[in-house]
Amino acid sequence: MDVPLLTASLLPVPHGFTTRAGGVSDAPFASLNLGLSVGDRPEAVAENFTLLARTAGIPVSAWWRVSQVHGDAVVQAPSEQGEGLPPPCATADALWTDTPGHAVGVLTADCVPLLLVDPDGRRVAAVHSGWRGTAARIAARAVEALVAQGARPERLLAATGPCIQRCCYQVSGELAGRFDAEFGPGLTTVVEGSQARLDLVEAVERTLRAAGLRAGNVQRLPDCTACDAGRFYSHRRDAGHTGRHLSFAVCDFA
Repeated sequence: MDVPLLTASLLPVPHGFTTRAGGVSDAPFASLNLGLSVGDRPEAVAENFTLLARTAGIPVSAWWRVSQVHGDAVVQAPSEQGEGLPPPCATADALWTDTPGHAVGVLTADCVPLLLVDPDGRRVAAVHSGWRGTAARIAARAVEALVAQGARPERLLAATGPCIQRCCYQVSGELAGRFDAEFGPGLTTVVEGSQARLDLVEAVERTLRAAGLRAGNVQRLPDCTACDAGRFYSHRRDAGHTGRHLSFAVCDFA
């Protein structure tokens, strides 16, 4: 049985944003947890990767990830391929590849997952953008990494996947003010006292447009991880005791 995947109509390569369905993990990680550092059984996570790889038609040995630290570093994934699931290839929050048949992915449970595709240079990138990474403009750093390889920013295609949306992302008034000051007005909505709700995806989209992407080349999947406990993990909703989704793109151009 295939693992359910959400996809973006804009991206011309095999890709996907996982939900929590389709795996073998037990509660509270039920069922497709893909994070090895959250307390789940390692053998269950390994089986979940096997199921996902089978659905995507990509060997487990060709799936590349990074150790995520909420920074702005972007790295190139290795081109070699060994046996079994490779360990994280670097400490970073974004990675790209131009190796045919290889996949790059990032783990999230509320943060914004961003996939970038260079249709001309035949490259793909995956970006993990929490509020710290968004403030550091990691989306722009990923665009710059592809441009350094010859990509034209106006030709890049992008999609953001399920994450905590404005409806549920309550932040301090101080952080809301910082984002409005750095990214422009309209990102936040005051809800009560010193609290506000933040549209982190809009901040990522503004960063992409400032980096040269066309507005029509950026697609947002509207799903909110915090709203829908049946389909998604949420670090905030579940007080940190939850699984991780994988958002991935495959360097496989038709």
